[in-house]
Amino acid sequence: MTLTFNDPNEQPRWYAVDDGVMGGQSRSQFGVIDGMGRFHGEVSLENGGGFASVRREPHDFEATLADAQGITLTVCGDGRTYQLRLKSTSLGDASAYRVKFTPAQDSWETLSFSWEDFEAVRRGTLLTDAPPIKPADITQVGFLIADRTAGPFCLRVTKLDALLKHS
Repeated sequence: MTLTFNDPNEQPRWYAVDDGVMGGQSRSQFGVIDGMGRFHGEVSLENGGGFASVRREPHDFEATLADAQGITLTVCGDGRTYQLRLKSTSLGDASAYRVKFTPAQDSWETLSFSWEDFEAVRRGTLLTDAPPIKPADITQVGFLIADRTAGPFCLRVTKLDALLKHS
């Protein structure tokens, strides 16, 4: 599943889904430059808004995630809390599996998340009856910020990778 940001063709594979779909005014984008992805923009709490997100176009991750224990993420943050979100054929369109993280501010770190760290949500509400995540069913990855704080944000990413089993 390794996703890196050395290929300029990676940028058009990402698109924003912000709170404007519900009347909000947040805005975000995902840029790829110098081997790094940047999820950045501004969260607005106006008009009942408060979230910004980006998604990578759907992809079949089955071959690369089938034997994985989870996902690793190499990131540099800005002091805010983000979500790594995984879309799956096991859930409906408006649902995803998420894990929240607050990466170090202004320094790079690699975070590891096992499948058990992810929780199923629909529009921010936990789904208590959702099936456990199945790596073979993952079709899309994305990032979201919804920390109830207005203002600019920037999450830098250099790599998303499968967390492999230790032998």
